[in-house]
Amino acid sequence: MDQLLAIRVFARVVEAGNFTRAADSLEMPNATVSKLVQELEGHLGVRLLQRTTRRVTVTPEGRDYYEKTTRILRDLDDVDGSFNAARGTPGGQLRVDIGGSTARDVLIPALPDFLARYPDIRLDLGVADRAVDLISDNIDCVIRGGPLDNSSLIARHIGSATLITCATPAYLKTFGTPAYPEELKNGHRLVNYLSPQTGRAFPLRFERDGVKSEIKVAHRIGINESNAHLAAGLAGLGIIQTFSYSLGEALQTGALVEILQAWRPQPYPFHVVYPQNRHVTHRLRVFIDWLMEIFPPRVSQ
Repeated sequence: MDQLLAIRVFARVVEAGNFTRAADSLEMPNATVSKLVQELEGHLGVRLLQRTTRRVTVTPEGRDYYEKTTRILRDLDDVDGSFNAARGTPGGQLRVDIGGSTARDVLIPALPDFLARYPDIRLDLGVADRAVDLISDNIDCVIRGGPLDNSSLIARHIGSATLITCATPAYLKTFGTPAYPEELKNGHRLVNYLSPQTGRAFPLRFERDGVKSEIKVAHRIGINESNAHLAAGLAGLGIIQTFSYSLGEALQTGALVEILQAWRPQPYPFHVVYPQNRHVTHRLRVFIDWLMEIFPPRVSQ
């Protein structure tokens, strides 16, 4: 038995919550993952995992073994990382999760620079407007906007975006241009962005002279994906509120017109987030440093 490999596989099963997800993330056959864990249990003489047809539960002995061995794995990664850092050649696979419009308009256009700097890093992007579990999904970091409420994660602020309220000229010709936010409650059609987690519509936010307000009305259509949300606004389905970095071309060409500019809300914060109990590899460290460099000017456009 390759004990180090077996320990890494066992840790991945614990983090993923089942053998199939662990095998997928490790790019190993399910049977191999199961066999390595069984051999590790045989070597130790204890049951580490309780298996059922639907789920895997960590035994008390398994939890204790996981906590002790992950410290060892982190120390080994630190040693490997120190040699890689000394050579200045970070490499390996980096898994990043990011929302749709932020990927399209901010991150992906800048990636040629990152890949040119670090040609040995392989980047896997998960692009979707939905929450992920960084541990069980084996994701190195996520890039997200908005407030953070998970204290088990480390977050670094990487910029703030401007929220703009807008609609097509045809819509404004038909329904009129609102002079202040409260007018949105009087016959206007809103295309709300829906929370991918809860399905609830985010309110439209406004602020003027330090006074904040939110408009919550029944929307004509709600969409839980940022690119589709913008497309609905461009189609004239109603008023949208979204980030300025996604609206550059549409505002320049006149396809969309900003309204209620005097009530723009405070800039919306963006963070790169990663687990606090996971070793920060050399490749993740250089990626975060690169984000800190290129993200602020691009997200604030």
